[in-house]
Amino acid sequence: QVQLVESGGGLVQPGDSLRLSCAASGGSFNRYTTMAWFRRAPGKEREFVAALFRNNGYTYYADSVKGRFTISKDNAKSTAYLQMNNLKPEDTGVYYCAADPSIILSSIRDARRYDYWGQGTQVTVSS
Repeated sequence: QVQLVESGGGLVQPGDSLRLSCAASGGSFNRYTTMAWFRRAPGKEREFVAALFRNNGYTYYADSVKGRFTISKDNAKSTAYLQMNNLKPEDTGVYYCAADPSIILSSIRDARRYDYWGQGTQVTVSS
């Protein structure tokens, strides 16, 4: 059973940067595990942010964060990251890390397809 623990959230001003981390334990975390980040803004549904697909190593982003956020993972440390630059107030929300060893490419934006989730970390962007 894979366990995911996020960290790195906080309160920042518009234009600032943050790096979220997602540490995996208790299972097999390797290059064959797709990692993703989702977020839930106040009063809204959980939405896809970014994913690093297991098969091709390619990264995929929501249009709202493309060019500002970067997802990566370090297999040796069993940790995934989300580097967030030029943060905006609309980036505020709880950020969740998700992982799955067998998800297919067409499903990487669908939260229902991920087997493993972290507890979330709060990101607040406000002046």
